[in-house]
Amino acid sequence: MKYAYYPGCSLTESAVEFDISTRAVVESLGVKLTEIPDWTCCGASAAEPVSELLNYALPARNLAIAEKELDGMDVLAPCSACYLNLLKVNREVIGNRGLHSKVNEVLAASGLTYAGGVSVRHILDVFINDVGEQEIEQKVLNNLEGMKVAPYYGCQILRPYPMFDDPRNPSSMTGILKALGAVIHEWDHGNKCCGASLMMGHREVALNSVAEILADASGADAIVTVCPLCQMNLEGYQSQALKLGAKPIPVLYLTQLMGVAFGLEDRAVLLEKNLTVTTKVRQQIADKAWTITENGGEGGKMAEATEENINKGENHV
Repeated sequence: MKYAYYPGCSLTESAVEFDISTRAVVESLGVKLTEIPDWTCCGASAAEPVSELLNYALPARNLAIAEKELDGMDVLAPCSACYLNLLKVNREVIGNRGLHSKVNEVLAASGLTYAGGVSVRHILDVFINDVGEQEIEQKVLNNLEGMKVAPYYGCQILRPYPMFDDPRNPSSMTGILKALGAVIHEWDHGNKCCGASLMMGHREVALNSVAEILADASGADAIVTVCPLCQMNLEGYQSQALKLGAKPIPVLYLTQLMGVAFGLEDRAVLLEKNLTVTTKVRQQIADKAWTITENGGEGGKMAEATEENINKGENHV
C-alpha cells in the first residue's frame, strides 16, 4: 500500500506528535508514504472568508502536484481540516466547468493543472478499508485490555461529505480500538463540535462545547481523536472547562494509542507532547508498553492531567 502523504501545517507544528505517530504506525502496518513535494497550506478555515477562488486553488495545488509528480497516487491527509479542504476540490470543483477553469488558470501560474485524477483519503478510511482491523490486531504486542477509550470524531471528517462512515453515528474508530484490546466508552458526544475556531472569537461558546464533551467522557480513561484542532481545544483549554463542571481526562491521537499497543518506543509516539496524561493512564501504559522512569526515559517526564499542569500547557496555546 502506497500513498501520497499530505501532512499539512498543523502536523508540522502544533500537532507534530500526530505526524510522528502516524508515520511510525503506518510503517509498522507496511504502508509506504511519499510526502507530496513542495506542498503548501490547504487554506484550512482561513482562506474561505478571504477568497472563494483561493479557497479552492490552495488545496487544488497540492492535488495537482500529486497528480503530476506522484502518478495520481491516493492522497492520505490525517488532519481533518486538510482532508476536508482537499476533498472538496474533487466534490465541488471537478464537474463545475466554470470553477474548474478558474482554478486551473490560477494553477497555470505555477505550471500546474489538475484534472481530478487523485482520490483523497482520511487515515480512518485507510485503516478500516485498506489495512483492515485484522491486520491491526496482528500488530498488537501490548494489549490494552481494560483501558476504556472514548472515540472522538468531531465535525469535519464526515460532514458534509460522508465518504466512509455515518456522520450521525460514526463507528470507524470502534473496530480499531477493539483490535487494540481497548473497551469503548459509549457516549453521545463523539461527533459533536468542539467549538473549533470559535475559541478565538467566541470563547464562551466554544468552552461550553468542550465542557459538555469532557463531561460526557466521564468514566473513560482517555479520549482519542484524529483532529488537531479538536485535540487542542479538548486538551489545551481543559482548565477553563473544569470551571464549567468538566473533569480532567487525557486527550490522545488515535495513532499514539496504536503505537503504544504496537510496542513502539516512546519517541515514536511522543506522548510527552500531551498536556493531559493522568497517573492512571501513565501506569496503564507503563504496564502494557514500556517502563516509564521517573524522568520519562527518552521521551521526558509526562505530565499528569492536573489543573496545575493543564494551566501550564494552556499558556502555550
